[in-house]
Amino acid sequence: MAGEHLNITLIQPDIVWEDKEANFKQYEQLISSITDKKEIVVLPEMFSTGFSMAPERLAEPMTGASVQWMKDMAAKYRCILTGSLIIEEEGKYYNRMLWVQPDGNTGYYDKRHLFGYAGENEHYTAGTRRLIAQVKGWRICLLVCYDLRFPVWARNQDEYDVLIYIANWPQRRNLAWKTLLQARAIENMSYVVGVNRVGVDGKGLAYSGDSSVFDPLGATLWQQSDSVAVHTVTLSKDALSDARNHFPFLKDGDKFMFL
Repeated sequence: MAGEHLNITLIQPDIVWEDKEANFKQYEQLISSITDKKEIVVLPEMFSTGFSMAPERLAEPMTGASVQWMKDMAAKYRCILTGSLIIEEEGKYYNRMLWVQPDGNTGYYDKRHLFGYAGENEHYTAGTRRLIAQVKGWRICLLVCYDLRFPVWARNQDEYDVLIYIANWPQRRNLAWKTLLQARAIENMSYVVGVNRVGVDGKGLAYSGDSSVFDPLGATLWQQSDSVAVHTVTLSKDALSDARNHFPFLKDGDKFMFL
């Protein structure tokens, strides 16, 4: 619907390493602190454990307690809750981003590009399809961390209005994180939301957060470094339409075939 606004709340936490219960307690406190209208609440990659390469110990099925926690929170706070968990399915492990609606309906996206530099490809199975969710007339593409470095996978052929990246992206490469998020917004004429973590993980890697929101022309709407943060941004469908009508760059883009 033209003119419809959409609230997206970014939660930038300091993840407790491989401690699901401590993280769930932290997230409920942060979610309950949101004073703006809750519509979509975004948690980072592997939000319940940190970026762990121990799925044999930490993975759960889709019927497990962590997915149920997401459903409980979405129902309790009447919002869509999204973030990724370590999921086991048919003997394989996935870095799976869930899209959980208040009524319990759940979609998911399995991370396509596994971070070989950290050995993620040795423990997890790559996904093969994108997920574009819809809410209030908005089309939202869901991607995970290392996917950010591969623009073809994110290419917008007028399929989405908002691109959400969730991540555990280390501080020492934060220039790439901020630059590529902005580039994805500009090249895809889309709002881009990037949600990262802060703190130090169990492997000693430091994270500066730098969670960000960019508009379809690449302007920074919000960015926060180095501290736990909860921030709600209101996206404007009119502003998106105005930008795309004034600069109809998507019409001239290359056509790609996805798997």
